[in-house]
Amino acid sequence: MQLSIEDQRLLEDLCRQNGVSYKKVQELLAIEQSFEFKERRTGIYEALKEVLKAKSDS
Repeated sequence: MQLSIEDQRLLEDLCRQNGVSYKKVQELLAIEQSFEFKERRTGIYEALKEVLKAKSDS
């Protein structure tokens, strides 16, 4: 997912303030974007769960 520099900084700040992995949020957004225009979004929940289950490397 391509974010503007301003949006990246805002997302990084929000993640830091809330103790959330910025990299993990980026991965979740990328998955959502990859399913965005599909007529059926079969498999999106499984893909999101895999990212959430993966070890966090902040």
